[in-house]
Amino acid sequence: MTTKLIVNRARIDEAKIVQRDEAPLDDGQIRVATRRFALTANNISYALSGEAIGYWRFFPDHDDGWGCVPVWGFGEVTESRVDGVGIGDCYWGFFPMASDLVMAPSKVSANGITDGIAHRRELPYVYNMYARANDDPAPLADIADLRSLMFPLLTTSYVIDDYIADNGGFGADQVIIGSASSKTAFGLAFYLRQRGAQQVIGLTSARNIGFVEGLGLYDRVIDYGSIDTLDRARRSVFVDMSGDGTIVAAVHHHFGEQLKASIGVGATHWGADRAPRDLPGARPAFFFAPSQIAKRDADWGAGVLMRRAVEANIAACAVLAARMTVTASQGADAIAAAYADMVAGSTPPDRGVILSF
Repeated sequence: MTTKLIVNRARIDEAKIVQRDEAPLDDGQIRVATRRFALTANNISYALSGEAIGYWRFFPDHDDGWGCVPVWGFGEVTESRVDGVGIGDCYWGFFPMASDLVMAPSKVSANGITDGIAHRRELPYVYNMYARANDDPAPLADIADLRSLMFPLLTTSYVIDDYIADNGGFGADQVIIGSASSKTAFGLAFYLRQRGAQQVIGLTSARNIGFVEGLGLYDRVIDYGSIDTLDRARRSVFVDMSGDGTIVAAVHHHFGEQLKASIGVGATHWGADRAPRDLPGARPAFFFAPSQIAKRDADWGAGVLMRRAVEANIAACAVLAARMTVTASQGADAIAAAYADMVAGSTPPDRGVILSF
């Protein structure tokens, strides 16, 4: 039997554990047992944007109106009908919150596989690539849990930073990051500070001010009620991780035409109202990392940006790990409880959640 957590696609704070019969493998397929995986606010964003961007399509369930939220982690091959993929092979990548997954590798190499199962062929290819992890070099093997927790977020952060740089910083003097306590946010702050081209301002809730200031990654940290203390004459880029329309509107109305770009990334405040359409300044646009990755593949060659991101992420983890406490839980009930906490926004920002069935 396959055990999985499925989520009500229309109401993502409603979830349940279900069991499904395992289908026998066809030629060209493998069965991969999900091992340790991470749960972060990023996964809640996947659920929230599942219809618009297609995240529900990666791991469909036959229960109408319900879906399986993707997570990042490790899986181990338990059955194989594919040459070049053996039982015990371990892969890191995109998995469902389920005890196992059937894949149909369309590409197999010593470095990894690409899932070519029919329903995933038209989905963004970066999510279908799995890195073989059996012989990871020490710098990667030593941070296995952090890789699942931080690499997807840090890669998004790295690609956003590259997108801003690729657009000449949008001619702005500063980057303002909403929901600054989220891991994607402080990853972006890390890369922006490394590049050093713009000042970095963090917006967060009053209760998280101390944590965000303690990260040492932002030039200034303010709470959401203090947006009006920012210099409205400064040309600014707004990167919003919250998805809270009230916050987005406040930033737009404060800066007006001095807001040169408004980049929506996540939805840590997923229950809040969305922003109105008619706002002063740059038009809000949702950031989709695979689009910038595809652009850089065309600019620099396939895989160059991602290789740079991996190297940068290893270095970032060495710095950011000290700001986090990693906790591990096992079993379907623990997974359901962790999801409930994450979707309710009650998981502390310094907590890294690792789960396994």
